[in-house]
Amino acid sequence: MGQVPDSLSSLVNLLDLDLSNNQLVGPIHSQLNTLSNLQYLFLYGNLFNGTIPSFLFALPSLQYLDLHNNNFIGNISELQHDSLRFLDLSNNHLHGPIPSSIFKQENLTTLILASNSNLTGEISSSICKLRFLRVLDLSTNSLSGSVPQCLGNFNSMLLVLHLGMNNFQGIIPSTFSKDNSLEYLNLNGNELEGKIPPSIINCTMLQVIDLGNNKIEDTFPYFLEMLPKLQILVLKSNKLQGFVKDSTAYNSFSKLQIFDISHNNFNGPLPTGYFNSLEAMMTSDQNMIYMSATNYTGYVYSIEMTWKGVEIEFTKIQSTIRVLDLSNNNFTGEIPKVIGKLKALQQLNLSHNSLTGHIQSSLGNLTNLESLDLSSNLLTGRIPTQLGGLTFLAILNLSHNHLEGPIPSGQQFNTFDASSFEGNMGLCGSQVLKKCYGDEAPSSFDEGDDSTLFGEGFGWKAVTMGYGCGFMFGVATGYIVLRTKKPSWFFRMVEDKWNLQSKKTKKNAGRYGARRN
Repeated sequence: MGQVPDSLSSLVNLLDLDLSNNQLVGPIHSQLNTLSNLQYLFLYGNLFNGTIPSFLFALPSLQYLDLHNNNFIGNISELQHDSLRFLDLSNNHLHGPIPSSIFKQENLTTLILASNSNLTGEISSSICKLRFLRVLDLSTNSLSGSVPQCLGNFNSMLLVLHLGMNNFQGIIPSTFSKDNSLEYLNLNGNELEGKIPPSIINCTMLQVIDLGNNKIEDTFPYFLEMLPKLQILVLKSNKLQGFVKDSTAYNSFSKLQIFDISHNNFNGPLPTGYFNSLEAMMTSDQNMIYMSATNYTGYVYSIEMTWKGVEIEFTKIQSTIRVLDLSNNNFTGEIPKVIGKLKALQQLNLSHNSLTGHIQSSLGNLTNLESLDLSSNLLTGRIPTQLGGLTFLAILNLSHNHLEGPIPSGQQFNTFDASSFEGNMGLCGSQVLKKCYGDEAPSSFDEGDDSTLFGEGFGWKAVTMGYGCGFMFGVATGYIVLRTKKPSWFFRMVEDKWNLQSKKTKKNAGRYGARRN
């Protein structure tokens, strides 16, 4: 911790100065004013405060200026020369409009003013004169007005367009041109309306599309499945509606790792066809790297996402992450068994829909799952014991359904409290402080999977139970179970008869003993 040394002022021929990540404090004084030949200045990751000295923007040879992650306040001064190629002032406390002189830097390749919160005003369409711009990140500010339509086709070099978390209105640029290089498009957290422009399919290099938290009114944009490199698709919290039909193309969304269409008005059955083609969600990535723009050093992708029930901004997205979130829509029908093929999933959220049927035992195949939310649906039947084998599962929410029977004991289920199961009046077990009796005794049987009928020997279970009430009754019981393949209701009837017979036997034995005494 210290200050910029005064001795620097004597180094008049210095071309490159890097004092980053040194916990330097205080305002920057005039020590650097004499460095007229300085081309590269890196002061990021310190504790500098006060305003950014205007003389920094007047250095005639300056090409790279990086002041991000400090405590600078005040306005951004006008640039006095047009030599700048790289400008990063992000993560400070700057306010006011973006100086028009920035848009006159003809050689500018990187402009990052993100996370200042108080930068205001509109983006001038003159920004589209920056023919060599590759990264434009103005996110998390208070910018307003419309997004310049020219941003869709003003150059073929732009890799990153991040205008998220502002107050932009109007429509998404609708003129994305062919042969562009765009890899990351983030307009999340604005007030954009209209439809998702089909011209986005011209952006064949796109890896990330985040249009969440806007006011977009449209149907599901099937054309996006044509993007061969798409890894993240976030359309959450808009006014999208209608069916999400099965895929229309071969290997649709095969590289998709995050698929979030939550908080919309989609209806109909879950898109089973897409589940079959989500190949990236079937295989884990062990590289543990951060997703970033290709052929460009330093810019790492970020995304805002609900993670384990909490809204979080991931400033860096690991390549290992796999998320499927279809919650808060109007999806109906059953959970398809094929979802069990997505073995790399870390988070699955199907909550707040109108899903019916049983919880599929195939969910037990999702061995990397850390969060499973099926709450607020119309699910019935028993909780499959296979879920207990998900050793990474930290969050389980099955609340507010119509589940019944015992909550499986042991394994991972011992880590969940009553909140995971509340609102299911038919459940019993230690977690809900309701004891299980009789036919509610814990079982590994999964009512939602008929294939377990013979593997678990339940036809013979019925015969054996019935034997106590008569051999012919037992044989008839087993026959009915094998024919219908729906044993659960019959087991309950037979077990009731078995219990009643046992009680009578014990009662008669007691009377016989009393008479003997």
